[in-house]
Amino acid sequence: MSLVSIKAKDGDNVEFVMKDPKRGGVKDVYFSPDRSYVVAFFRKPLDNNGKERLDKLVTTYRQGIFGKQGAEYWKNLFCWPEKIVEYNNMTGIVVPVYHPNFFFPPNTNLEGAEKEGKWFTSAKNFNRFVPESEKGTLLSYLRICINLSRAVRRLHAAGLAHSDLSYKNCLVDPATGDACIIDIDGLVVPGLFAPDVLGTPDFMAPEVVATMKLDFKDPNRKFPCRATDQHALAILIYQYLFHRHPLRGSKVHSQDTEIQEALEMGEKALFIENSQDTSNRYKIQKNDKDFLPWVDTNKLPYTIMGPYLKELFNKAFIDGLHSPNQRPSADDWEEALIKTADLIQPCLDTKCPKKWYVFDNSTKPACPYCGTKLKGQLPVFDFYSSRDGVNFRPDSHRLMIYHNQYLYPWHVMRNVFPNEKLSEYEKKPVAYFAFHQKQWILINQTLDSLFDATNNKPISKGSYVALTNGLQLQLSKDPNGRLVNVSLVQA
Repeated sequence: MSLVSIKAKDGDNVEFVMKDPKRGGVKDVYFSPDRSYVVAFFRKPLDNNGKERLDKLVTTYRQGIFGKQGAEYWKNLFCWPEKIVEYNNMTGIVVPVYHPNFFFPPNTNLEGAEKEGKWFTSAKNFNRFVPESEKGTLLSYLRICINLSRAVRRLHAAGLAHSDLSYKNCLVDPATGDACIIDIDGLVVPGLFAPDVLGTPDFMAPEVVATMKLDFKDPNRKFPCRATDQHALAILIYQYLFHRHPLRGSKVHSQDTEIQEALEMGEKALFIENSQDTSNRYKIQKNDKDFLPWVDTNKLPYTIMGPYLKELFNKAFIDGLHSPNQRPSADDWEEALIKTADLIQPCLDTKCPKKWYVFDNSTKPACPYCGTKLKGQLPVFDFYSSRDGVNFRPDSHRLMIYHNQYLYPWHVMRNVFPNEKLSEYEKKPVAYFAFHQKQWILINQTLDSLFDATNNKPISKGSYVALTNGLQLQLSKDPNGRLVNVSLVQA
């Protein structure tokens, strides 16, 4: 073992073990003695522009994200370079080691492997290789997608673009819903730092694929930017939720594989679930058992994810597929995913592969993954907001209720949103639901002004209200407080 000790560009001591490097696409990676960080050296010399980009990453851009309130939150979503080093005419970066939950655990067939998205976005990999304990649930994949959307939203807000967003550059843990964006040393800064790569196949935007053979200086040539990140984010979300690719269907454009790839992912890209053009629908083959049921768009269409995500998938893969300006933003995805998480129900079948499903009363109350039907009554909260505390308008937001579910401040107040800005108080539940003595009830834990508007009486802390059809509850008397209308769906 050869221990190397050097000075980083900022003057700090950096140590690493010069032995058995882990080889990435463009870097060789060495661990520190305590394995708390790695030093990743670029195999090819960097030009001045590349070195300046790294310098900005570890100073200006890092400070802009991690030097403000909420820094610890973002450290969980980004594996961001911390220092720059030079050694034997090589340039390297110091990066924190990934959290242990981003590696498959001991005594599994993938022990020690990184939890790259490829294991969870491919139906074949998911079915054949991922241990049952690591497959996650629908709820955990919604959390993964929320985290990724939030991280991309933060990059874009800082004026940055990832340029190579893909399952290779995102680590996920379906057991917990955690996600982390890695390999961000190629970030694009419009007008300052151009992309070093065009992206990863499966995630490159159609306009990039369609123009990649044009001269680099041709004004019609398209390069990675915020709009291409938006395309890649939509691909990732679709893949994590359905374990299939939204553009790789059965349509054949050419027998030449290179031409087929260029047309399928570029100029002729077509959503496999486009209702107006079904020519790219995935055709189930006899030998597709390793891919089922996930590639079966008849059994598991994208519409099972409810109205909010259906709308965004349409915008991403129909309206915006070849029109970058129409693609949903990371903010749009974050909001839609959070609202979708409020529509989920636990499946009554303990053997259900996803454990949860989206139910918004526009479909039959049954789990699409295993067919188990909902039994009994399902309470539904439809939210209304006001600017003056008197006149309320629908929020296009509803909450599907289940036993022991919580109500949070972001349900109560229209000006509270569940993101990195939540205070410690706003993270805590304020009420919860229970099925008690054959009726659904809401138990008030901490709400000061919960009010039964139907029966004109307050609901004090520690007391409860029975949820009946048509009941109206004012969750807070604050001008930003919401009103809910209760519906009881009979299965």
